[in-house]
Amino acid sequence: MKTLVILSSILGDRSNSKQLADHLIARVKAANPAAAVKVRDIGAQPIPYFDGNTAGALFTSADARTVEQHCIVEMSDALVAELMEADRIVFAVPIYNFNLPAQFKSYLDHVARAGVTFRYTSEGVPEGLVKGKQVFVLTARGGKAEGTPADTLTPYLRQMLSFLGMDDATFIAAEGMAMGEVAALEGIAQAKQRIDALVSDAAPASLAA
Repeated sequence: MKTLVILSSILGDRSNSKQLADHLIARVKAANPAAAVKVRDIGAQPIPYFDGNTAGALFTSADARTVEQHCIVEMSDALVAELMEADRIVFAVPIYNFNLPAQFKSYLDHVARAGVTFRYTSEGVPEGLVKGKQVFVLTARGGKAEGTPADTLTPYLRQMLSFLGMDDATFIAAEGMAMGEVAALEGIAQAKQRIDALVSDAAPASLAA
């Protein structure tokens, strides 16, 4: 299996969501040293905001695009291609001001493309085209909100990923990161335990492949 990891924290190696992603990658590698893992760090190298020029490029036919528009589309195409090629996708998402980072929203805007990653059926029903993926969303937040109405990130991401065809994502959260050292260590430990259980419970051909 090919694993794609999307990091989106601006904190680099100090990121708690990256720490969870690194832990999952290590477990996968321990189970299968030859496992193929590709990491894209959009916190370190942000995706450009989805602006009018971007929309214009994507909605212009290939033969009519300017050089600048071709460059914009090439980047979007590359993001979509690696998403489609992956068997397993890991999104490491910190929670900033109650929701996802701007750079991760930009990423989603670039990969959500009509006729490419989703389409509308003749009945007008949306159908996601990024199908058959094993998806993990690893989040980290300063407080504690998992499973409560205060968790504004999870419902949005579930809806967005499902819209693209990834409708069976597993969410694992490290909570209490800003509630003191003890709470932070406990939150990370609990999230890692959930990852460990996930790895040990999964069939070798599923998670460890």
